[in-house]
Amino acid sequence: TAVLLAVHAAPVYFHRKGKGRFRKAPADILAAALASLEKKRQQALTMEGWIVELREFRLPPEIGAMTDALLYAPDRNKPETKAFETACAEAGLTAAQMLFKCGAIKSPYFLHYRRFLHEQFPKGVAFPPLEAPKLPRDLPRADVRAFSIDDASTTEIDDALSVVKLPGIGSRIGIHIAAPGLAIEHGSPLDGIARARLSTVYMPGNKITMLPDAVVQNYTLAGGVDCPAVSLYLTVNDSLEILSHESRLEMVHIAANLRHHEIEPWFNAETINGPLPDAPFKDELVHLWHFANACEGRRGKPSAMQGINDYNFEIAGDLADPDSCTVEISERKRGSPLDKLVAELMIVANSTWGGLLAEKNVACLYRAQTQGKVRMTTSPLPHEGLGVPQYAWMTSPLRRYCDMVNQWQLIACLKGETPAFAQKSAELFGAMRDFEQTYAAYADFQRQMERYWCMRWIQQHGLSEIDATVRREQSVKLDHLPLLLRVPSLPADLAAGQRVRLTVESLDLLAPEISCRFLSLLGEDNPAEAVEEEEQ
Repeated sequence: TAVLLAVHAAPVYFHRKGKGRFRKAPADILAAALASLEKKRQQALTMEGWIVELREFRLPPEIGAMTDALLYAPDRNKPETKAFETACAEAGLTAAQMLFKCGAIKSPYFLHYRRFLHEQFPKGVAFPPLEAPKLPRDLPRADVRAFSIDDASTTEIDDALSVVKLPGIGSRIGIHIAAPGLAIEHGSPLDGIARARLSTVYMPGNKITMLPDAVVQNYTLAGGVDCPAVSLYLTVNDSLEILSHESRLEMVHIAANLRHHEIEPWFNAETINGPLPDAPFKDELVHLWHFANACEGRRGKPSAMQGINDYNFEIAGDLADPDSCTVEISERKRGSPLDKLVAELMIVANSTWGGLLAEKNVACLYRAQTQGKVRMTTSPLPHEGLGVPQYAWMTSPLRRYCDMVNQWQLIACLKGETPAFAQKSAELFGAMRDFEQTYAAYADFQRQMERYWCMRWIQQHGLSEIDATVRREQSVKLDHLPLLLRVPSLPADLAAGQRVRLTVESLDLLAPEISCRFLSLLGEDNPAEAVEEEEQ
């Protein structure tokens, strides 16, 4: 029995031939089996050596070469992965924490950015060499001096405005949208690039554009240049009612690119009803401001939620070394005269053009809100939050693929040509689905990077305490930062709008997560800061 058990326990040397019967393994098979065992033994020794190094936070070269794979797509059949995950489990660390301690991740910033690239841009963000399409030559020239209104950092200028007085009638207001759709053809290589990216990606201090820079430079509404545009002209009477509208494809002279930081010091909620300095486009801005108020009144919905702030991140330094960079975060109240002016005119354009395509039975990507839910659809459904019968994103074709798709459809409609996408087109549905998913993923990444830089700002200022406003149960918004977080120690009976002081307990830039503890209740309330932003 002992011999039988010993033979049974040595399958490398003896092969089973039946019940209780064994035969000696052939020499060649035995040699291969012994070599395999030796290989496994050596591999186990190597893995143990890697684990020992990782325990001491030294990075074996074999594991260092697999950093991205270990973080984003670990192959658990590989010995390097097995050793690495064993070391992480022993140390009680995540993969990111272990690699950071070993020096494989130079900065938490790179961890978040590279994860995003791995998920959304696995082939990298560089554009293939493509020639930018030439500007159209056969467009009529508009008799207007248009101007844009944007942040100082905006380079993809999609929209501009103009005002022409009409004696005895009122005025003609022009909304001019950059027209890359006149040159980028559906199905072309440039369309393929835009279709793959679907939107420009924004993040503090950086962006990944949907279109190559040469294309953007050709079609952005740059100051001092005649630019191809799709224009919507509104004939408005002295009571600021829209009498008629007309759409044109034309070259528009962009007289100036106005910037928020230059205009808002003299054109704001405190100054708008008083005498204004004699600045360029002052009269046009005032007229458009009054028209925007009239549009908002007709819709019965505010163009901007009161209490919501916009935040601007300025990163000083080279992002090749993000840990040496500093961040400044400024806030401005949304709903300023400039914000309302631009927002209302874009709502008019998106609603009017969406209605035109619906009337002509041309397929279009709409943005609808019914029963509180905002979604993309190919049906011209109402947008209840904006108070319009239909709403189609059309005013950002340099930055959003759905706007470019809609621009192709609009251009075909205005030219009387067959549109690129037919009603119920499977390709159109696919583009809509992919755009919605990708746009949401890009927005999540932007919020994550803003969270990272908010935490860097707290770290930079050495804050151990910070004030906040209660949003809802155990959720607060930090003062002066676009940062929401849960505070489990927050008293459960605090109402939205109540002000609290928190102790900053820990910052984990790799997560990125901030942990705060309730310290005290502040005397004042701030109901405006308790308002939560709604999607449009």
